[in-house]
Amino acid sequence: MEQFATTVANLAQRLAEILAEKFDCKSDFFKQNCLANTCYLRMNRYPPCPIPSEVFGLMPHTDSDFLTILHQDEVGGLQLVKDGKWFAVKPNPEALIINIGDLFQAWSNDIYKSVQHRVVTNPRVERFSTAYFFCPSYDTVIQSCYEPSVYKKFSFKGI
Repeated sequence: MEQFATTVANLAQRLAEILAEKFDCKSDFFKQNCLANTCYLRMNRYPPCPIPSEVFGLMPHTDSDFLTILHQDEVGGLQLVKDGKWFAVKPNPEALIINIGDLFQAWSNDIYKSVQHRVVTNPRVERFSTAYFFCPSYDTVIQSCYEPSVYKKFSFKGI
């Protein structure tokens, strides 16, 4: 598990640097502000549910971080919304899913969008996933590289 965490942490850092370079922004912004003690790994278990149409494994939401790297098993259940319709993400246990989070949407001035997603339950089989959340420290000021900015600059310090 430690090796997986280290690998996805390095991947998140590199992906963020690549995305930052696209904007001609400081590519070390993420290295300076998304530290090992502010990012985290979460193991998720979704038990079978006999009435899947009435229960979500995870309610519809967007991720509040910069990036989420998700590994899911072969069971499936992850869905994304596009144009008001829900679409299943085909499970592939040999692939990773990269979600843009709300902070990256704000930082990119809406160029990258945070995608609403949910998990639906399976009536017979439990589902497992592992998510790595690439998060800034609480005192990091989030502001766009571009002006005019869609969002006011902000941080989580003092909230």
